[in-house]
Amino acid sequence: MPATAMNHFTILTDDLAATTTFYSELLGLTEGWRPPLGFPGAWMYCDGQAVLHIVAGRPMPTPRSGVLDHMAFSANDLPRTLALLRARSLEYDLRRQPESGMWQLFFRDPNGARVELDFDVHERETAA
Repeated sequence: MPATAMNHFTILTDDLAATTTFYSELLGLTEGWRPPLGFPGAWMYCDGQAVLHIVAGRPMPTPRSGVLDHMAFSANDLPRTLALLRARSLEYDLRRQPESGMWQLFFRDPNGARVELDFDVHERETAA
């Protein structure tokens, strides 16, 4: 049976509040319903879909990034996103794909997981 869509990513954290705040403020994800799983955590939603599951209360892996290379989200408003990253003094790597012109923005969450945001080719690096 072939896969038909990505359902969610799961990350581990030792600071649940900082992690939910990070994804809420930077990516606009909202914390929503989560079943009583018997351990602390949160589910973060995008357009009604729980795309990020956060698990707390477990030991963190070494290295902290574990086996997940990165998670990627489609995004918009590149200038605002860059301003948010700068305001938090977060290091980032902004790339433009040579053939497509699509913007790729990479940075790390509070737990060391690498996040990629993909912006449309027509976005500008600075506000117009």
